[in-house]
Formats: sequence, structure tokens, C-alpha cells
Amino acid sequence: MRAGLLLGAAAGVELLHLAPAAVRLPPVKRHAARRTAGYGDPHHIALTFDDGPDPRGTPPILDALDTLGVRATFFLLGAMLERSPDLGRDLVARGHEVAVHGWHHRRQYYPAPARDLRELRRATEAVTTLTGARPLWYRPPYGVLAAGPALAAHRLGLRTVLWTAWGRDWEPGATGHSVHATARPHLTGGATLLLHDSDCTSTPDSWHATLTALPLIAAHCHAHNLTLGPLRDHGVPRDRRRPG
Repeated sequence: MRAGLLLGAAAGVELLHLAPAAVRLPPVKRHAARRTAGYGDPHHIALTFDDGPDPRGTPPILDALDTLGVRATFFLLGAMLERSPDLGRDLVARGHEVAVHGWHHRRQYYPAPARDLRELRRATEAVTTLTGARPLWYRPPYGVLAAGPALAAHRLGLRTVLWTAWGRDWEPGATGHSVHATARPHLTGGATLLLHDSDCTSTPDSWHATLTALPLIAAHCHAHNLTLGPLRDHGVPRDRRRPG
């Protein structure tokens, strides 16, 4: 009986840990957690990239964004940034916004609050130090928002933002047209679009599809009189709490 009670208590703790992940569910995103989902200015679409910086994917995507005259928010992995700090500085020099995606790209299914705070602080400090810009936003890997990382982000002064549209650019067989077609129905005013400038956690060379999709996405926004840009221009409230 005691073993059963312990198992039940452990299950309850894990359930509480994962409860914030419900924000990924479409009805919750649309109605109960619009800010965390990434809904913002109805005349704007936030363009965001995850998993970089990557010495193969990030430079051509930056060049494409320069050609389009578009700026974006890049959610950086601390481990990737540590390997390519010059790319982090280049992002900022070109006018893009840097944000935090964690240190490693892994799911955080089990409660480990001390580890969560330690790793997220390490990633935040790396982004600040190596790029010269203090991040404002946090996005958990895989979009799984658990209680530990959510509380750590709040303590570090980061606002958690997920997404409302994606192009599934990480999948085998993705093309620029498939990425655009997948994202297009959700590219309405106030949306936050998730793309990737790195294939470190997805199909090799998948960033080519992202690169090809960018002009199509920019053209869609132009045709619908929507501005495409970073989260800092999206009207999502920031957590102004300073790190503790």
C-alpha cells in the first residue's frame, strides 16, 4: 500500500510538472493562453527560427532575410552558440533579435527544478555574453512547456512564447512549397511562425526547404498587408522581471 501511495504521489508531481504543456493544445492556444501561444498585433506576423546558430544553415538564411528586408527572432541553443559565437554576433549586427531555446534540445518530462534553472541560466548568460544582446524570450524545445522551465524562465526575466503556425520544415521530403503550403492557412494577422535555421535536430539539410520558403512567405504577407518581423515588434507583453 505504501508503495502504491508513493507511486501515486510521484505521478501527481509529474502531472503538475507537465500541466503547463497543455498550452500546446489548439483550443488552449486560441482562447486561454494567447500570449504564451504567440498571438500579437493583428497587422503583424512574427517570424521566428529555432535550433541555431548553425554554420551551414544560418548564414544563407540571414542572406535571404537581408535580400527580403526582413528581420526575425532567433531562439538559440546554448550548445550551438558556444560552437559558433561569431554567428550569434552576426545575428545581432544584422538587426535580428536573439532569444533562448535552452542549452540542449531535449524534452524535459521529469521534474528537476534545480537543473532547469541552472541550464536555462547558463543558456541565457551565453546568449547575453556571446551576442552582446540580452534576450527577452524563451521557447522550450519541442514546445513542451513544463513547470520547471516555465518558472526558471520567469525568474530569469524571460517571457515564454510558443507559436501559432509552422511549416514542418524539419520533415523528410519538405520543400519550400510544402513549408509555405503548410504554414499558409495559419499565416493570419497576429500569428507567430516557427521555422528552423538548423538541421541539428531534424532531417539533414532540411534548412534548404526553409530557405526556399522564405520568399513565398514574405510574398504572402505582402499580399495580405501584413508586416513580417521579430517578436519585439509583435506586441506580445514582455516579462519585465529582472533575474534573481
